[in-house]
Amino acid sequence: MSLFKNFDFNKLKSGLSKTRDKIFNKISETVTGKAVIDEITLEEIEEVLITSDIGFDLAMKIVEEVRKKLKGEKDRSGENVLSVVKSVLEDELAHSVSSKEYSPNVDQYKPFVMLIVGVNGAGKTTTIGKLAHNFKKSGWKVVVGAADTFRAAANEQLEIWAERAGVPIISKHHGADPSSVAYETIEEAIKITADVVMIDTAGRLHTKVNLMEELRKIKNVLSKKLPYAPNEIFLVVDGTTGQNAVQQGKEFSKVTELTGLIVTKLDGTAKGGVIFQICRDLNVPVRYIGVGEGIEDLQNFDPHMYVEAVFTK
Repeated sequence: MSLFKNFDFNKLKSGLSKTRDKIFNKISETVTGKAVIDEITLEEIEEVLITSDIGFDLAMKIVEEVRKKLKGEKDRSGENVLSVVKSVLEDELAHSVSSKEYSPNVDQYKPFVMLIVGVNGAGKTTTIGKLAHNFKKSGWKVVVGAADTFRAAANEQLEIWAERAGVPIISKHHGADPSSVAYETIEEAIKITADVVMIDTAGRLHTKVNLMEELRKIKNVLSKKLPYAPNEIFLVVDGTTGQNAVQQGKEFSKVTELTGLIVTKLDGTAKGGVIFQICRDLNVPVRYIGVGEGIEDLQNFDPHMYVEAVFTK
């Protein structure tokens, strides 16, 4: 059974419109009409890149590449500058851990178990619902576990999204032991021969010790039923927070072994450049991105097409 790859370039391009304005359009405005691309212009390009959340180091690398290219060529046009910027960004993502196409290995591991972590407000609950929808479109049986029991609203919200996706959900009362929810979710998945299990976890980072202990308990409970579980631990980060998304990745990496990132809310923000910094600074691959509020709007992350969407008029 093949994986349903949820990818729509037009939707991606539309969702990244503010990021495109911030990077492509701003650089275009900076270089248009310039007879000579001088140091002042390069400093302006550098400022555009830094303020687009690409990150200081990568911005410096891009400007240096532009400087080298202009020295060695007669063509010092604005279009050539844009071409260099695009080329460096493409190369950056092509060599990142995010470059390989992702698919859960449900043939080898059944059920395939995912733990979803992230701070409250990052879009964790809605992401689980959208992922469930994507996996169901692949023809897979999906079960969701509502183990964020410390926040009553989380269960209610997840139940709504599970219903939209048409998948069963295991939940308990507010304050219940998260690991017991995880255990019951796995039991149900085994019983109905589910392909994929997704377990929502509490979104608290400020109490690192508690979070680490909670995740450890959940992992221990899972491994009692399925020695290989969990297969994935995905961190959901909010793209609108820019640099803070990178910091969250670093902080969560200290308390658990992350295997993938999901970057949400990239539509409506000019901070989509943060994807480049995430791929550069974190040794964790980006697997999915959110480019809208609808159930179809969680897309598989395609690094090459991401750059294309930012640089296509």
